[in-house]
Amino acid sequence: MKKILIIEDDPQISSLVQKGLTEENFDTKIANNGLKGLDEFHFWNPDLIILDIMLPGLNGLQVCSKIRETSQIPILMLTALGTPENVALGLDSGADDYLPKPFKFIELNARVRSLLRRIENQSTNNTTLFHFDDLVIDDDRKTVTRNGNSINLTSTEYRLLLLFIMSPRKVFSRMDILEEVWGIDFESGTNVVDVYVNYLRKKLLQFGGSKLIHTVIGMGYVMREEE
Repeated sequence: MKKILIIEDDPQISSLVQKGLTEENFDTKIANNGLKGLDEFHFWNPDLIILDIMLPGLNGLQVCSKIRETSQIPILMLTALGTPENVALGLDSGADDYLPKPFKFIELNARVRSLLRRIENQSTNNTTLFHFDDLVIDDDRKTVTRNGNSINLTSTEYRLLLLFIMSPRKVFSRMDILEEVWGIDFESGTNVVDVYVNYLRKKLLQFGGSKLIHTVIGMGYVMREEE
């Protein structure tokens, strides 16, 4: 039984989420502030975290950043502010996915299962080493290095990079990427792919080197050598 930690200070929301996930055969715990959430993360060892942003004590962004110092556990962030700026803050702190409030439980459940499924698929892969330019992915250890420098990615960023490096020079449409990386439908017109690609690009360039992920106008994105 997969364990899910719900870090949420609104008792109505946390109770609703816990009830729904329990009925879906998940083991759940609730923490009503950021500090308690960190304690439960360390001592209960959950498989996934559902994290509110606006929390007493430490806010969700701070909690997410602290967790990312030691773990790549999937984190689904909840936010009452679904603007691109707030979403970007969540992703920058290390979240794998976000869900604006108010939300329907059926969508939350789908995203939870998608994140868990992706992690399970990663763990069953054979040892594989991928190279492109000066970039190396060790898919057994789930590590990424560029010119010898370690790059810390969220699990979603890692899946996105793995998609590109497994098929270099192939152009992926945004819909292709949504289906391959997230595995579920997003609202029409969502910019989640663009946000993640931009964050991934920045991380890949933090130690220098050439641009690896390129935009193909009107078509999507591709990993190829810089022209």
